[in-house]
Amino acid sequence: MWKFHYEFKHSLREDIMDRRNFFKTSLCGLPLLYTRFPEANTKTEVYPEIKGKIITVKGAISKAKMGFTLSHEHVLVDFTGAGQYDPSKWNKKEVENIMQPYLEEVRGLGCDTMIDCTPEFLGRDPALLYALSVRTGLNILVPTGYYGAMNNKFLPDNVISENAANLASQWISEFHNGIGNTGIKPGFIKIGVDNQSLSDIHLKLVESAAITHAATGMVIASHTGGSVPAFEQLRILNKHKVAPSALIWVHSQDEKDDSMRERAARLGTWISLDGVNEENTGDYINRLEFLRQRSLLHKAIVSHDAGWYTPGKPGGGEIRGYTAIFRVLIPALRNAGFSESDIRQIFVKNPSEAFAIRKRMS
Repeated sequence: MWKFHYEFKHSLREDIMDRRNFFKTSLCGLPLLYTRFPEANTKTEVYPEIKGKIITVKGAISKAKMGFTLSHEHVLVDFTGAGQYDPSKWNKKEVENIMQPYLEEVRGLGCDTMIDCTPEFLGRDPALLYALSVRTGLNILVPTGYYGAMNNKFLPDNVISENAANLASQWISEFHNGIGNTGIKPGFIKIGVDNQSLSDIHLKLVESAAITHAATGMVIASHTGGSVPAFEQLRILNKHKVAPSALIWVHSQDEKDDSMRERAARLGTWISLDGVNEENTGDYINRLEFLRQRSLLHKAIVSHDAGWYTPGKPGGGEIRGYTAIFRVLIPALRNAGFSESDIRQIFVKNPSEAFAIRKRMS
C-alpha cells in the first residue's frame, strides 16, 4: 500500500460568483426549471444560493430538511448495457405505479430522503424520479457521471474514447444546465470502477470526477469495493488537490480488512456500507462498532442498495424493498448499545454532510 499525506486546511477560500434567483419554480406540476448559467468550465465556482445545500430532483433544500437518508438505493436499473440502451423500453407511468408503494412504505417508516445511485446508461431517469418525489413526498437525488464497473459494459464507445477533461465538462454542464431537457440537476457524481487496480479507463473516470468536484462541489460516490481501487482513487484526487472527504467509498463492506476502512476514514473519506438486508445485519453492526470504537462513526453512511424495477421483466421483476434498515438493523443497533445519537449520526448527520454542495480541496 501507499502512504498518503494530505494537508487539511481549516478553511476553504472560494471566490463566489454572485448569482440571484437560482431557481425558478414551474407551474402545473412540471419539473422545476432553472436559470441558465454561463457556459460551464472547470473554474466555475459554487454559487451562494446552493453552497452547503442538497440538490434534489425538485431543487435545492437545506441540510436540515434532508432528514433520515438512505444513501444508496435504486428505483430502476437496466442491465442491458450501453450498446442496447433505450429508455423508451420502459413505461414511466407503469414504473411509477409499481415503485410508488415501496417508496411510500419507507416514507411511512420515517425516511425523508433517498439517494438514487443509478447513473447514465444504467437506467437514470430524472423525470421518473421527479414524479415519484412529488407523489410520495420523499426528497430524491439523481447523479451525473458514468459507471465503468462490470468491464465497462455501461460505457458507450464515445465515453471510452473521450478524455477526462471533456467528460468532466459534460458532467459540469449537467450541474449548470440540467440533465437533457428536463431542467433537473444532479446532486452528486456517481462513477463505478472494478474491484482491482484501476484500468486506464477507470483512472480517467476518477480524474473526470475530481475535475467535476473541483468545479461544482458535488461529492463523488464511487462504486469501488476493495481497498486497492479505493486508495488509488484517493491518490488521483490528491493529484487534483481534491480532499479525501470528497469521496464516498461505495461498497466498502467488501473490503475484509477493517484497518483499511479505518485508514480511509481517518483521511476523511466517507465509508459507505451498502447492501443491508434482513439476513446480514450482524455484519454491518460489527463494522459500525469497529468505527465507533475508534471515534470514526461520523464518517459512516449505510444503505440497502435495494429496489428496483427491471425493464423487460413482467411487473419489473423481483423488487426488494427499502425497509430492512428500519425494521431489522436499527432495532439491532439499539440492542447492541448504539445510542439514538449514534443512529442519528449515521442516517441524518453524515449524509447531510457528505452530499452537501461544498468544494473539499486539500
